[in-house]
Amino acid sequence: MDCSTTDGRFEGRYFRGRGDAEYLELLNIARRMFDPDPEFQNMPMLYTPEWNGLVEGPTWRGWWIQNSYGTTYCALPFLQEPLLTFLQNSQDLWFDQMGDGRRVGAHGWIAPDGCLCDCACPGWVMYKQGDGRIDIHDWGVEFTAAGLLLQAELLLISRDEKAISHYLPKLERCANFIESRRDPKNNLFLAGPAGNLLAPSYAGWKHPDGSYGMAYLTGLSITYIAALDRLIELEKLVGDVQKAELYSERRWLAWKGLQLLTTEEGYFIKSLDPDGTRHGVYGAVKHGYFEATPNHDAIAFRVVDDVQAEKIYAKISSIPGIRPYDFIITNYPSLDDMYEKPEGLWAFGTWVNGGAWSTCEARMIMAYYRLGKYEDARRSMKRLLTFARRFRMDNPFTKFGSDVYQPNEPINLTYDAFGPPAAMIRGLFEYIYSAEGLTLLPHIPPNITELEQLFPIRFGKKRLYISTVGHGAVSAVWVNGKHHNYFDGKSVFLPYHETPDVAYIQIVLGDAKPKPLAKRPAQAISQLTGKTQAEPTSKGYTSKTLKMALDMLNAKAEKLQAFYSQLVKEGFEESYEATHAKLAIDFITTIRIRFRLLAEGKIKSLSGPSQEAADRSYVDTAVRLYEGLVKLLKSYVNSDEPRKRQMYEVWLYSLNDGADTRENL
Repeated sequence: MDCSTTDGRFEGRYFRGRGDAEYLELLNIARRMFDPDPEFQNMPMLYTPEWNGLVEGPTWRGWWIQNSYGTTYCALPFLQEPLLTFLQNSQDLWFDQMGDGRRVGAHGWIAPDGCLCDCACPGWVMYKQGDGRIDIHDWGVEFTAAGLLLQAELLLISRDEKAISHYLPKLERCANFIESRRDPKNNLFLAGPAGNLLAPSYAGWKHPDGSYGMAYLTGLSITYIAALDRLIELEKLVGDVQKAELYSERRWLAWKGLQLLTTEEGYFIKSLDPDGTRHGVYGAVKHGYFEATPNHDAIAFRVVDDVQAEKIYAKISSIPGIRPYDFIITNYPSLDDMYEKPEGLWAFGTWVNGGAWSTCEARMIMAYYRLGKYEDARRSMKRLLTFARRFRMDNPFTKFGSDVYQPNEPINLTYDAFGPPAAMIRGLFEYIYSAEGLTLLPHIPPNITELEQLFPIRFGKKRLYISTVGHGAVSAVWVNGKHHNYFDGKSVFLPYHETPDVAYIQIVLGDAKPKPLAKRPAQAISQLTGKTQAEPTSKGYTSKTLKMALDMLNAKAEKLQAFYSQLVKEGFEESYEATHAKLAIDFITTIRIRFRLLAEGKIKSLSGPSQEAADRSYVDTAVRLYEGLVKLLKSYVNSDEPRKRQMYEVWLYSLNDGADTRENL
């Protein structure tokens, strides 16, 4: 188990350092949640064999743009295979079914070309927000901007030429769809009811006859500008100067129009009606709420400069009701301009009107880091742990962020909930990817005098291990023991073609001296050895059902281990199939560790049916990981790709020493 020492030194699996041991431990726990972990719910638990990808949650069959936005953006720099492929397969549900003016989606809707969706699953897509008065809803305009941003960011990080050539035309179609909403008179963007990201809290422009039309939506401008920043870099990366210039011009005009949605205090309103009515001017007699989402997003995605970012934060910090339980809620006070009364699901503090969403909290934490508000980030992560330790990673958090959305479930899990842990990690260096390289912006809490990330950050095919020593401005940078000269007091730039494939980067802050570093990346969970046994005092399953489940997993683990070992032997250790097999092996090993720690009292048991549900979730995850890999390998049988057929043959060989054992699959 991870531990800290009395001299302030912390040693964890993913982070080690000196200084603020509590903060270092929070960082380490945050990273633990993205690998199999015996104590905390973790991202592999959201795997589904149905599309060999991630699912929003056990009670939510599909993949949502709004819900995944903050988590995905913050996790992308450190997300490794097979989770990266899982994520792409989930986002493909949006892009493979994007609007083209012909495809029919849910409710018979035929979306315009380039329009993405609220959510999707195989063979089904919801082009508008699917709750509320859907008959008056606009297309998913800001959903499209956010989906564009996520896919563009993924491509910028991976720098995979084949993937870029596949997705870039789709992203350009998304941008053109959003451009169709630009008003050339003011360079603002029109959206109707539920056209916002956190839909359906936005109703558009209410006409005198009670109907609703389009208004200028601030969030759409901000999200689109952030998406264009990444699309521009992709066009530069592929060498299309003309399109890079086109999108740069669109970006400039959108930013220019955004000034019309800014208050004198520097924060943004929610929307502007064509007749001049402003929504979201805090303290006004009418529509006098503060809308959090466009404001924290403007900081997180650097749509605004440092001066305006500070003004926005000052406004947030001046409103006690906006963070009643440490998480930021969507708005304060209640909205008075929804198309429904603020009662039931629409009541203040419940859902899209004052609820707390981890996808939003992730972007808020990114804003905290940018501005050096580390105590705010600490409080947010500690608040999340009050849910995580009870296996209650639900979303949204109701009652202004103090309770779960589905209280009658024995445990809860959603993809959204991994947003704050992901932001705790990305916020440390921000990671601004561009066509030329990667910019690191160190945001290290001042009481942490040494910090070392023991896991890699992705940069194309390169892997970066980053550490800092000291505090203050950047004063020196070392890459693999050599001086690195591309830095100033606030940032470090890594040109792609000059960065080693494996780079150990030490950033010296203030007047500190560089420290010798042990080249020790995070160690994987130990290879499965022996059998996974049920401990006599394990809670959850009865001893009989637990033993049956573990016996079943032992048999699967032996097949997986044989397959993985053969892949390594034949030079396929870095293949997707190998990483999937290894994840399944690690997860089964984690189950064994979990039951041992429960038996030893080192993990606190949950109450009542929650413990059984928690234990079952581990076993079920291991089974899904196994079944998903087998399903994929079966699909390779008649593949035209020699590599896939070879993978299938390796699987057969691993089952029975080379004999054809297809019936045993």
